[in-house]
Amino acid sequence: MLAPQADRVMVPGEWEERWQEDRIGFHQPHVHKMLENNIDKVLAGRTGVRFFFPLCGKAVDMKWLADMGHSVVGVEIAEKAIRQFFEENNMTYSEEPVPAIPGAKVYKSSEKNISLYQCDLYNFSSSIEGQFGAIWDRGSLVAINPRDREKYAALIISLMASDCRYLLDTLLYNPELYKGPPFFVPDEQVIGLFGESCDIELLQSEDALTDRQRGWGLDYLTENVHLISPKSS
Repeated sequence: MLAPQADRVMVPGEWEERWQEDRIGFHQPHVHKMLENNIDKVLAGRTGVRFFFPLCGKAVDMKWLADMGHSVVGVEIAEKAIRQFFEENNMTYSEEPVPAIPGAKVYKSSEKNISLYQCDLYNFSSSIEGQFGAIWDRGSLVAINPRDREKYAALIISLMASDCRYLLDTLLYNPELYKGPPFFVPDEQVIGLFGESCDIELLQSEDALTDRQRGWGLDYLTENVHLISPKSS
Protein backbone atom coordinates (compact mmCIF):
# COMPACT_ATOMS: atom_id res chain seq x y z
CA MET A 1 0.00 0.00 0.00
CA LEU A 2 2.90 2.40 0.65
CA ALA A 3 4.47 1.78 -2.76
CA PRO A 4 2.59 4.43 -4.80
CA GLN A 5 4.02 7.24 -2.62
CA ALA A 6 7.33 5.72 -1.56
CA ASP A 7 9.49 7.91 -3.80
CA ARG A 8 7.49 11.12 -3.64
CA VAL A 9 9.75 14.01 -2.61
CA MET A 10 8.91 17.61 -1.71
CA VAL A 11 11.90 19.87 -1.14
CA PRO A 12 11.65 22.52 1.62
CA GLY A 13 11.54 25.27 -1.00
CA GLU A 14 8.25 23.89 -2.32
CA TRP A 15 6.64 24.41 1.10
CA GLU A 16 7.99 27.96 1.27
CA GLU A 17 6.55 28.56 -2.20
CA ARG A 18 3.13 27.38 -1.04
CA TRP A 19 3.22 29.91 1.80
CA GLN A 20 4.39 32.70 -0.52
CA GLU A 21 1.53 31.94 -2.92
CA ASP A 22 -1.02 31.41 -0.12
CA ARG A 23 -1.63 27.83 -1.26
CA ILE A 24 -2.18 26.75 2.34
CA GLY A 25 -5.40 24.77 2.25
CA PHE A 26 -3.95 22.70 5.10
CA HIS A 27 -4.13 25.68 7.50
CA GLN A 28 -7.17 25.66 9.80
CA PRO A 29 -8.51 28.96 11.18
CA HIS A 30 -9.79 27.27 14.35
CA VAL A 31 -8.39 24.94 17.00
CA HIS A 32 -8.23 21.40 15.63
CA LYS A 33 -11.13 19.31 16.93
CA MET A 34 -8.92 16.25 17.46
CA LEU A 35 -6.74 18.31 19.82
CA GLU A 36 -9.75 19.81 21.60
CA ASN A 37 -11.41 16.41 22.02
CA ASN A 38 -8.29 14.76 23.43
CA ILE A 39 -6.53 17.55 25.32
CA ASP A 40 -7.33 16.02 28.74
CA LYS A 41 -5.60 12.78 27.75
CA VAL A 42 -2.57 14.72 26.56
CA LEU A 43 -2.33 16.85 29.69
CA ALA A 44 -3.08 13.92 32.05
CA GLY A 45 -3.66 16.35 34.91
CA ARG A 46 -0.46 18.32 34.30
CA THR A 47 -0.21 22.12 34.21
CA GLY A 48 2.41 24.27 32.50
CA VAL A 49 3.28 21.56 29.96
CA ARG A 50 5.95 22.22 27.31
CA PHE A 51 4.47 21.43 23.88
CA PHE A 52 6.43 20.77 20.70
CA PHE A 53 4.83 21.51 17.31
CA PRO A 54 6.79 19.99 14.40
CA LEU A 55 6.16 21.83 11.09
CA CYS A 56 3.87 24.21 12.97
CA GLY A 57 2.84 26.60 10.19
CA LYS A 58 0.71 29.30 11.84
CA ALA A 59 -1.51 26.86 13.76
CA VAL A 60 -3.92 28.70 16.07
CA ASP A 61 -3.63 25.67 18.39
CA MET A 62 -0.34 27.16 19.62
CA LYS A 63 -2.00 30.30 21.00
CA TRP A 64 -4.86 28.23 22.45
CA LEU A 65 -2.37 26.18 24.49
CA ALA A 66 -0.29 29.21 25.50
CA ASP A 67 -3.48 30.95 26.70
CA MET A 68 -4.05 27.93 28.98
CA GLY A 69 -0.65 28.46 30.58
CA HIS A 70 1.40 25.95 28.59
CA SER A 71 4.53 26.82 26.63
CA VAL A 72 5.04 26.08 22.96
CA VAL A 73 8.09 25.48 20.79
CA GLY A 74 7.50 25.09 17.06
CA VAL A 75 9.68 24.44 14.03
CA GLU A 76 8.70 25.75 10.60
CA ILE A 77 10.64 26.26 7.36
CA ALA A 78 8.55 29.20 6.07
CA GLU A 79 9.35 32.56 7.64
CA LYS A 80 6.07 33.96 6.30
CA ALA A 81 4.08 31.41 8.32
CA ILE A 82 5.84 32.37 11.56
CA ARG A 83 5.42 36.12 11.02
CA GLN A 84 1.75 35.65 10.10
CA PHE A 85 1.17 33.62 13.28
CA PHE A 86 2.34 36.47 15.50
CA GLU A 87 0.73 39.23 13.42
CA GLU A 88 -2.66 37.54 13.03
CA ASN A 89 -2.77 36.90 16.79
CA ASN A 90 -1.71 40.51 17.57
CA MET A 91 1.42 39.42 19.40
CA THR A 92 4.66 41.35 19.54
CA TYR A 93 7.73 39.20 19.00
CA SER A 94 11.49 39.28 18.87
CA GLU A 95 13.72 37.66 16.29
CA GLU A 96 17.24 36.38 16.89
CA PRO A 97 19.75 33.98 15.31
CA VAL A 98 20.23 30.45 16.66
CA PRO A 99 23.98 29.98 17.11
CA ALA A 100 23.71 26.18 17.17
CA ILE A 101 21.91 26.05 13.79
CA PRO A 102 23.63 28.08 11.04
CA GLY A 103 21.10 30.22 9.17
CA ALA A 104 18.27 29.53 11.61
CA LYS A 105 16.26 32.18 13.45
CA VAL A 106 14.02 31.92 16.50
CA TYR A 107 10.97 34.14 16.89
CA LYS A 108 9.74 34.59 20.47
CA SER A 109 6.50 36.15 21.64
CA SER A 110 6.86 38.91 24.19
CA GLU A 111 3.70 38.15 26.15
CA LYS A 112 3.28 34.41 25.73
CA ASN A 113 5.64 31.52 26.11
CA ILE A 114 5.91 30.73 22.39
CA SER A 115 9.20 30.21 20.52
CA LEU A 116 9.11 29.36 16.82
CA TYR A 117 12.28 28.22 15.06
CA GLN A 118 12.66 28.90 11.37
CA CYS A 119 14.89 26.05 10.20
CA ASP A 120 14.95 22.61 8.64
CA LEU A 121 13.23 20.26 11.10
CA TYR A 122 16.11 17.77 10.92
CA ASN A 123 18.56 20.43 12.12
CA PHE A 124 16.56 20.80 15.34
CA SER A 125 17.42 18.64 18.35
CA SER A 126 17.01 18.28 22.11
CA SER A 127 20.26 20.23 22.55
CA ILE A 128 18.38 23.36 21.39
CA GLU A 129 15.31 23.31 23.66
CA GLY A 130 15.56 20.14 25.75
CA GLN A 131 12.77 17.55 25.77
CA PHE A 132 9.02 18.05 25.81
CA GLY A 133 6.08 16.91 27.92
CA ALA A 134 3.72 16.90 24.93
CA ILE A 135 3.84 16.94 21.13
CA TRP A 136 0.98 17.77 18.75
CA ASP A 137 1.66 16.37 15.29
CA ARG A 138 -0.98 17.49 12.84
CA GLY A 139 0.17 17.92 9.27
CA SER A 140 3.75 16.94 10.05
CA LEU A 141 4.31 13.18 9.81
CA VAL A 142 1.75 13.21 6.96
CA ALA A 143 3.67 16.04 5.22
CA ILE A 144 7.29 14.86 5.34
CA ASN A 145 8.67 12.78 2.49
CA PRO A 146 7.66 9.14 3.06
CA ARG A 147 11.28 7.96 2.73
CA ASP A 148 12.24 10.16 5.72
CA ARG A 149 9.83 8.63 8.23
CA GLU A 150 12.40 6.59 10.17
CA LYS A 151 14.63 9.66 10.52
CA TYR A 152 11.61 11.71 11.58
CA ALA A 153 10.49 9.16 14.19
CA ALA A 154 14.00 9.02 15.66
CA LEU A 155 13.98 12.82 16.04
CA ILE A 156 10.53 12.86 17.66
CA ILE A 157 11.48 10.06 20.10
CA SER A 158 14.65 11.97 21.04
CA LEU A 159 12.53 15.03 21.89
CA MET A 160 10.17 13.11 24.22
CA ALA A 161 10.61 13.52 27.97
CA SER A 162 9.87 10.39 30.02
CA ASP A 163 6.32 11.67 30.74
CA CYS A 164 5.71 12.90 27.17
CA ARG A 165 2.32 12.39 25.57
CA TYR A 166 2.55 12.62 21.79
CA LEU A 167 -0.73 13.20 19.94
CA LEU A 168 -0.35 12.09 16.32
CA ASP A 169 -2.90 12.79 13.58
CA THR A 170 -2.73 10.45 10.54
CA LEU A 171 -4.76 9.99 7.36
CA LEU A 172 -5.92 6.80 5.69
CA TYR A 173 -6.99 6.77 2.04
CA ASN A 174 -6.23 4.94 -1.20
CA PRO A 175 -2.74 6.19 -2.21
CA GLU A 176 -3.30 4.93 -5.77
CA LEU A 177 -5.77 7.81 -6.18
CA TYR A 178 -3.74 10.74 -4.83
CA LYS A 179 0.00 11.34 -4.75
CA GLY A 180 0.06 13.54 -1.61
CA PRO A 181 0.89 15.51 0.44
CA PRO A 182 -0.72 14.93 2.85
CA PHE A 183 0.54 11.37 2.62
CA PHE A 184 -1.09 8.09 3.58
CA VAL A 185 0.27 6.74 6.90
CA PRO A 186 -1.26 3.37 7.89
CA ASP A 187 -1.61 2.34 11.54
CA GLU A 188 0.85 -0.54 10.99
CA GLN A 189 3.53 2.00 10.07
CA VAL A 190 2.82 4.09 13.18
CA ILE A 191 3.43 0.91 15.19
CA GLY A 192 6.55 0.11 13.13
CA LEU A 193 7.99 3.59 13.72
CA PHE A 194 7.16 4.05 17.40
CA GLY A 195 6.06 0.70 18.82
CA GLU A 196 9.44 -0.51 20.00
CA SER A 197 10.03 2.32 22.47
CA CYS A 198 6.50 3.63 23.00
CA ASP A 199 2.98 2.57 23.94
CA ILE A 200 0.45 3.50 21.26
CA GLU A 201 -3.28 3.96 21.75
CA LEU A 202 -5.75 4.81 18.98
CA LEU A 203 -7.95 7.49 20.59
CA GLN A 204 -10.24 8.46 17.75
CA SER A 205 -11.05 7.51 14.16
CA GLU A 206 -13.28 9.78 12.08
CA ASP A 207 -14.58 9.97 8.54
CA ALA A 208 -12.85 13.14 7.29
CA LEU A 209 -13.86 13.17 3.61
CA THR A 210 -14.94 16.62 2.41
CA ASP A 211 -15.43 18.14 -1.04
CA ARG A 212 -11.79 19.29 -0.92
CA GLN A 213 -10.53 15.69 -0.79
CA ARG A 214 -13.14 14.50 -3.26
CA GLY A 215 -11.55 17.06 -5.56
CA TRP A 216 -8.25 15.19 -5.15
CA GLY A 217 -10.03 12.09 -6.46
CA LEU A 218 -10.43 10.33 -3.11
CA ASP A 219 -13.40 8.10 -2.36
CA TYR A 220 -12.72 7.79 1.39
CA LEU A 221 -10.56 9.55 3.98
CA THR A 222 -10.21 8.45 7.59
CA GLU A 223 -8.48 10.61 10.17
CA ASN A 224 -6.94 8.74 13.08
CA VAL A 225 -5.52 10.19 16.27
CA HIS A 226 -2.99 8.18 18.27
CA LEU A 227 -1.65 8.83 21.76
CA ILE A 228 1.99 7.75 21.94
CA SER A 229 3.99 7.69 25.18
CA PRO A 230 7.42 6.29 26.09
CA LYS A 231 7.30 2.84 27.64
CA SER A 232 8.21 3.02 31.32
CA SER A 233 11.57 1.28 31.68
